[in-house]
Amino acid sequence: MNRPFTFRKAERLSHRTQIDNLFNEGLSFNLPSFKVFYLMQASRSDIPVKVLMTVSKKKFKRAVDRNRIRRLMREAYRLHKRILTDKLAAIPGCIHIALIYVGDRKDIGFEETEQQMIRCLERLGGMVDSSSGSST
Repeated sequence: MNRPFTFRKAERLSHRTQIDNLFNEGLSFNLPSFKVFYLMQASRSDIPVKVLMTVSKKKFKRAVDRNRIRRLMREAYRLHKRILTDKLAAIPGCIHIALIYVGDRKDIGFEETEQQMIRCLERLGGMVDSSSGSST
């Protein structure tokens, strides 16, 4: 059953070994509000994209601020993940992504978060296209 606007537990990157692999072997890029790590996996799984979202405890001491930002990130990803999953449907393998909020503002709005997430997913989609094009 394909539900395009969901963000299930299976889509979350939670295994310690996978997270360590992502940060040790993965590539990264920066956007104004996010630092993004990504790693293409050759093995095909049922879930084409696994995502980890985090907010620094050092920058945002109060859990309520971290939780709000994480909630905005999850919602923006949930609404726009089709940008990336449509491109991944054509190639074998899956991708692991870590989205780290590096902005300084705790009062960031949903619209701004959504625009940054769209830019992030489009850039990742472009990298997926270029990596699949070079392997053929």
